[in-house]
Amino acid sequence: MEIRKSIASIKAELNSYPPQELMSFCSIYSDDDRSGVQALVKRAKKLFEDYEKELVRIEKMRVYEDRFLQKYDIICGIDEAGRGPLAGPVVAGAVILPKDCHMLYLNDSKKLTAKKREELYEQIRQEAVSWAVGIVGPERIDEINILQATYEAMRKAVSQLIPAPQMLLNDAVEIPGLSQPQCSIIKGDAKSISIAAASIMAKVTRDRIMMEYDKQYPAYGFASHKGYGSAAHIEAIRTYGPSPIHRKTFIKNFI
Repeated sequence: MEIRKSIASIKAELNSYPPQELMSFCSIYSDDDRSGVQALVKRAKKLFEDYEKELVRIEKMRVYEDRFLQKYDIICGIDEAGRGPLAGPVVAGAVILPKDCHMLYLNDSKKLTAKKREELYEQIRQEAVSWAVGIVGPERIDEINILQATYEAMRKAVSQLIPAPQMLLNDAVEIPGLSQPQCSIIKGDAKSISIAAASIMAKVTRDRIMMEYDKQYPAYGFASHKGYGSAAHIEAIRTYGPSPIHRKTFIKNFI
């Protein structure tokens, strides 16, 4: 008598399958008449369909890279995190991906869960040709304004890249003071894999900074809102006054 695998072991097997091989799982277990197994086969088919859709989406997000790689060998994506908060730094990310990069799930960092951002952050660190972040703190933001501070953070990030990029893909800005040709793309973090990668590096870096600040200044709740102007954050400013990391030019209406 044939001893069939338990449904629990088949489920564990499904979880170990790489997405591109999921149809093999389906073919192996399609004749198993147990409802639990058929539910797993159905799930595997859905996961494979999602994987194929993601391949198509990522291929569309390569349109700018493919266009400029006809002329330039080293293309860099640039994006920022933290222009709007009342506290903390503005952080810019700059990423040079391999020419043949088809990394899945790259997207505007705000559209990703914190867990997925962290996973992609580590993957980008390992697979990027080069990556860097530029950080400009609240005192400098107050001194030169947030737009100029954002440009400064972007220039810092680009200056750290080795090799130096030949072409810049930016999320909706033209960065003054850089010699490379630039392409400004509205909502570029959802249209370019390089900008999406930069968005993730900037966002994760800034979130980690704000988590550390939360330990120093626990009254403000930085771990939850990351310095943005939530009702609880504004109330904390009114109750305790500004912390050393608050942007004075941003909170003058609250104190």
